[in-house]
Amino acid sequence: MASIRNRNGVWQARVIRKGHAPVTKSFHSKQDAQQWARQIEAEIDKGSFVNTVLAERTTFKEAITRYIEEVLPTMRGGSADVIRLHALARTPISKLSMAALTPQKLAAYRDARLKQVAPATVIRELAYFSSIINHARREWGININNPVLLIKKPINPQSRSRVLNHEETNKLLDALKPTGRKSIWMQPLVLLALETAMRRGELLGLRWEHIDLDRRTAYLEITKNGDSRIVPLSSVAIEILQAIPRCIDGRVFPINHAAVSANFDRARKRAGIENIRFHDLRRTAITALAMKLPNLIELSHVSGHRSLGVLKRYYQPNPVELARKLG
Repeated sequence: MASIRNRNGVWQARVIRKGHAPVTKSFHSKQDAQQWARQIEAEIDKGSFVNTVLAERTTFKEAITRYIEEVLPTMRGGSADVIRLHALARTPISKLSMAALTPQKLAAYRDARLKQVAPATVIRELAYFSSIINHARREWGININNPVLLIKKPINPQSRSRVLNHEETNKLLDALKPTGRKSIWMQPLVLLALETAMRRGELLGLRWEHIDLDRRTAYLEITKNGDSRIVPLSSVAIEILQAIPRCIDGRVFPINHAAVSANFDRARKRAGIENIRFHDLRRTAITALAMKLPNLIELSHVSGHRSLGVLKRYYQPNPVELARKLG
């Protein structure tokens, strides 16, 4: 039986049923409170009741902030997502309660963002939304359906195929020379990326105790796909590492993701090179390595790809070279 009481001019309805947590809600009129209580009791009797009180009291911004504080620190590469999630926490949709996150609201957000940013960015943001909502449902007891599953995602753009040619590579390395106030870590970081095809996160996670210069290997404790692996190092890679000054904290590259992105973009502009990202260095390196390692199994062992289909997307052969091989 529901209890209805007036507290400071506000009517509070409270429904208590065995096997269910108490449900309370306040209204401006007694009639609204009674009607709500009858509806909740009927839903409990039919077994269709879902307690959305916590979802109504929790804003999406609060969920994002809690996700940043509790979940991201446990994730590999989570530090790179902090800035993006803080930006999402400043958007108008974050002010809505979790219960108010309807498919219609998210579709409107999607359409507005598509006028401002690329489809790939919107797809990534919706993926963040979905992860946060699913975690809130599983771990925090916020009972809502995931509205992201009910809206149409933007068309996934064609995967990138950009590789740097020799001229662009030389221009970029020249722009990264550690003169003036430029970072002393960026040029060797880019050189090692081009020589080993390691991901940015793998490079930034390198520690000197995991590098064996005699056996010419680098041990990656954690990689993107969750496995550890040992990367073979060429003689050029060894020379690059030997020229790097040793940092007291044991890291090979004591620089963070944000600084790498900022420095790389500035160097790209100084070099006058369009449409390149740091990750394009990996594609460039794999394409070059494929000339030395035509065996795909060996190449995938170096690059760390589980799927040969994904590896194929990274390898961008030069049609002129292929034609020459055909004779």
